[in-house]
Amino acid sequence: MRSNPALFALGISALFWFPAISANAAPIKMQVLAANIGQNTVRCPNEVTLTEASRPYREGGYTIDGSANLSAIAEKMTIATTDDFSVTWVGKLKPQYSKCKATAGITRIDGKAYQGHSHLRLRFANGKIYLILDMTGKADANGFTTVILQRSARNGNPSWTWGGTD
Repeated sequence: MRSNPALFALGISALFWFPAISANAAPIKMQVLAANIGQNTVRCPNEVTLTEASRPYREGGYTIDGSANLSAIAEKMTIATTDDFSVTWVGKLKPQYSKCKATAGITRIDGKAYQGHSHLRLRFANGKIYLILDMTGKADANGFTTVILQRSARNGNPSWTWGGTD
């Protein structure tokens, strides 16, 4: 059987392009909602952007990697609490946001409006920012709770991996 060089080249290029396409990071926009405390002069960011990216598909399940570079609004983030279903990172807000009292949830993923379960949330209180990754009530295709596979703070920035069965 004779090999076709053009077909071989197409196959090799597909190997390089497919992982890059399937693993593109999707920006997650979180709208910041200031608390109604009668202080309109308190400065809060309007929105915060995080990222999550799907790993290439593997039979039986899916895996999502996420990260948050919050250095524009907060100093070094560390893990404050964690359990089987959630993780909370905390950091000190930068001086211009130190009096911010607000919350945030996912409003857009990859430019598309999002109204589902917000597994990522933010709280701004007492000069600190809290990033919460919470799998409570987030089901995979088989009705199991999705699982947090990895949680860390790399160079002061939260990173995580979660997944489920399909």
